[in-house]
Amino acid sequence: MSVPPFSADWERTTLADSLKRMPRRQEEFTTLSGLPIADLYTPDDVKNINPISDIGLPGQYPFTRGVHATMHRARPWTIRQVAGFGTAEDTNGRYKYLLDHGETGLSTDFDLPTLLGRDSDHPVAIPEIGRIGVAIDTLEDVRLLMDGIPLDQVSTSYTINASAFVLIGMYEAVAKGQNVPDNLITGTCQNDILKEYTAQNEYIYPPREAVRLVVDTMEYAAKTMPRYNPVSVSGYHPREAGANAVQELAFTLGAGHCYVTEAIKRGIPVDQVAPRISFFWDIHNDFFEEICKLRAARRLWARMMRDWVGAKDPRSWMMRAHSQTAGVSLTAQQPDNNIARTAIQALAAVLGGTQSLHTNSKDEAYQIPSEGAIKIAVRTQQILALENRVADIVDPLAGSYYVENLTNRLEEESESLLRQVLDRGGMIESIEDGFIQRQIADSSAAYQKALEEKREFIVGVNVNVDPEEELPFEPFELDPGLGERQIKRTRSIRSLRNAAEHSAALKEVRHAAVNNINTMPAVTRAIRASATVGEICDVMRDVFGEYNAPLVY
Repeated sequence: MSVPPFSADWERTTLADSLKRMPRRQEEFTTLSGLPIADLYTPDDVKNINPISDIGLPGQYPFTRGVHATMHRARPWTIRQVAGFGTAEDTNGRYKYLLDHGETGLSTDFDLPTLLGRDSDHPVAIPEIGRIGVAIDTLEDVRLLMDGIPLDQVSTSYTINASAFVLIGMYEAVAKGQNVPDNLITGTCQNDILKEYTAQNEYIYPPREAVRLVVDTMEYAAKTMPRYNPVSVSGYHPREAGANAVQELAFTLGAGHCYVTEAIKRGIPVDQVAPRISFFWDIHNDFFEEICKLRAARRLWARMMRDWVGAKDPRSWMMRAHSQTAGVSLTAQQPDNNIARTAIQALAAVLGGTQSLHTNSKDEAYQIPSEGAIKIAVRTQQILALENRVADIVDPLAGSYYVENLTNRLEEESESLLRQVLDRGGMIESIEDGFIQRQIADSSAAYQKALEEKREFIVGVNVNVDPEEELPFEPFELDPGLGERQIKRTRSIRSLRNAAEHSAALKEVRHAAVNNINTMPAVTRAIRASATVGEICDVMRDVFGEYNAPLVY
C-alpha cells in the first residue's frame, strides 16, 4: 500500500479552508526564470535527492555546498569593486580610494576603444576615450594603472575580451617589472569572448579565431603564470542582456566547456587548464533562485569536468566564482532604492557561496559611480561580512525543501538547454546560426512585456511611482582634457621606440597567427618593443578578418 504524499491532507483541509477566506494574490507563482513555485515544499519534494551524492559536504564533490570546507568562516569573500574611467592615473586613484576603504581585490573596466583593440588616436576612438572605462594603449599605461599596487599581494581582475590577450601580456610585464615571481602572479582576465557574440557585441574577430586566442592565453598562462586565471567565464553579460537564470547557467557553462574542450583538442591536458578557469555570475532579484543558481552551477560544472571531459584533479571540478549584483535591476528613478536592492542581492550571493563580490553603486544606472556611492556599496559588503553573522555558517540553507528542490530543477533545466547547444555542434555553431542570441532576445522581450503588463514589478518605475520626482543627477564629470593627454602619451611612446625592433616583433606576431602557433610569446615580445594595443590587434585583424554577426530575426 502506497503512502499518500506528505502534504495531501494539508492541501485538502487546511489549505482549502484558508483559500476560501484568503485567495492567493495571483493565479500562479513562478521564479523569475518561469519555474513554477508550489504552495508548500515538503520531504516529498526532495525524496529523489540523495543527501550524500547530490548535496554532499562543503569542500567535497559535487561542491553543491561550496568549494571550501570552511568557506567564509576562514576569511570573508573578496570585496572586488569594479573601477575604470579616464586615464590610467584616474583609475589608479580610484583603486587606492577603494583599498583605503576596505576593498580587498581590484577589478577594472576598460573604455570602448581598448575593448575593441583601437588606440586612443584612432579616428573612431577619440569620442570614447575614457568614458566607460580606463583608456589603455601601451605598456606604460598599465604601469601607471598599477602604480603603487603590489601585485604579489593584491589580485586584480580585468574585464576585457577581444583584446584580452594583449592586456594579459601587459599585466605580466608589469608584474615582472615589480619583481613578482611567476608563481606569485595572481589575478583574472575575463577573456570570455563567446559571451560577446551572444550579449555584449564587443568582438573583433570571427568566433573560431577568437576562441583560438583564448586557448593561446590558457596554454601560455599554464606555463608561465601558474596561479593566474586567464579566463573568467561570464554569465553576467548574457543575464544583463535579458537571459533568465536557466539560460545564464546553460550558456555560461557551455562557454566554459568550449574553452576546455578546445584546449584538449590542442593537446593540453585538461587538468592543466581547468583549475585556472573562474566564473562570473549575475545576482538578480529572485532571492532564492539566485542562491540555488550558484549551488546548481557548482554541481553541474563538477560533473561536467569529472564525467564529461575526464578531469582527474579535484581542483578541476571546483568552480571558483565571482558575483556582481544586477546592473539591469538598478533604476535612475528613486536611486536610493538601489541600496536596498543591492544589499538583498549581495546577501543572496553570500548565501549561495560566492568567493568574491561586487556590489553596484546606487548611481550606476546613469553614470560612473561617485566616491560617496561606491563607499556605500563597499560598506554594504562589510556589514554583511562583519555584522550579520551570515559569514559564520557554511551553506546555511542546505536541507531546505524548497532550496534543494529548486537547485535540482535549475540544474536539470540548464543541463537540458546546454545539451541542445551541444547537439547543434556546440557554442560556436550555436552562435554562428543565432540560436543563443534568439533565446536571450525572446527571454528579454518576455520580461519587458511582463513589466509593461505589471505581472513583474520595479518599485519606483511601474509601481509606487513618484510622479513629481526629479531625477537626482549629480553628474560625474570627466576631465575634458583627458583625451588629449592620452593621445599625446601614446604618440610620444611611438616616437621614442626602436623602429626596427618594433617592426620585427609585429612580424613575429603575424607569423604566429598565420602558422597556427601560440601567439602569446610573440605578443609579449611586441609589448616589450612598445607595440600598442591597437597595433597588435590590427595584425590579427589582417590575418583573421573582422566578424559580422548574423541577423537573429
